[in-house]
Amino acid sequence: MILAEPPAQAVLATEPSSIIAESQPASAVVLPVAWSAAFRPCILAALIASVFMSLGLNPFVAMLSVGFLAVVFYRQRWPGSAIRPAAGARLGAVSGALWFAISSIFEALVVLFAHKGPEVRDELMKRINEAASQTSDPQALAAFGWLKTAGGLEFLMVFGVLFALVAAIVLGVAGGALGGALMGRSNRN
Repeated sequence: MILAEPPAQAVLATEPSSIIAESQPASAVVLPVAWSAAFRPCILAALIASVFMSLGLNPFVAMLSVGFLAVVFYRQRWPGSAIRPAAGARLGAVSGALWFAISSIFEALVVLFAHKGPEVRDELMKRINEAASQTSDPQALAAFGWLKTAGGLEFLMVFGVLFALVAAIVLGVAGGALGGALMGRSNRN
């Protein structure tokens, strides 16, 4: 039995350089992001942003920079490729989610192994008390009183984690889109 060869356009590309159209010069081609190849730049950007954050970088700056770094690292790997802002935004979303995962695991390990749980709880209680001291509204004071309970603290922690996840993805998207807009052109000649 003889099997027919698949058509040429059905070949799946694993690297951007393997899908350059023959009708256009290589410097003018906008390549789609090869996600199997894009994972490495995204994880590298997430690791670097996590390390810098642990050294004192503001978390929101780290979230914004992780998307930009993913575009930079992707461009370094394939210097002839062009990345549009939308593709940069997708790289930023992936790297932002990876940054969140790495940072969350690292922070959880620090809290667990350095026995920082009571310090985290005390800091939360201090902030709740500061916010409660700035109002005289009975409903707001009741809400702050509920936040001081075990269930309220759990809610606050879960809300904080979800907020951080959304912020990491949104700011990663913004940084990636900015990186795609600034560095995405194939050749600046």
